[in-house]
Amino acid sequence: MSWYEILLFLHVIGAIVLTGTGAGIAFFMVISNRSRDPALIAHVAGIVVLADTVFTATAAIVQPITGYLLTKEVGWSLTEGWVALSLVLYVVVGAFWLPVVWMQMRMRDLARAARDQGRPLPAAYHRLYRWWFAFGFPAFGAIMVIIWLMLTKPAL
Repeated sequence: MSWYEILLFLHVIGAIVLTGTGAGIAFFMVISNRSRDPALIAHVAGIVVLADTVFTATAAIVQPITGYLLTKEVGWSLTEGWVALSLVLYVVVGAFWLPVVWMQMRMRDLARAARDQGRPLPAAYHRLYRWWFAFGFPAFGAIMVIIWLMLTKPAL
């Protein structure tokens, strides 16, 4: 196996982890939120925060490293159209993902407090959930475009 094949494999696995973990986290948060049960939401949000830390953050760090090494291995410039656009979109993903991580932690804490006090979820939780939900669309959409750019390498 060549160095290029190893890098490509790691890069593809990173993309799969980012996409799969993101979709899974979104699914479980949405489904648990529909229950309106603070105990269930607190539990699921705790798992989501852990998954984001272990899987998403690791892949988010590995992706630019393997991407950079791939460009050097193949001889692509970082300013080449599809590469540059991928990098810009990666920054967009980060700009939406980092606040989402904080929102998930805050929603977890608000749900835990509601559970522990035997109260319904507070308005602050619902506000954060709406922002969390809205931030997911541009982040996930940008990831889809990045994957398309990586697969097609269009002349831009």
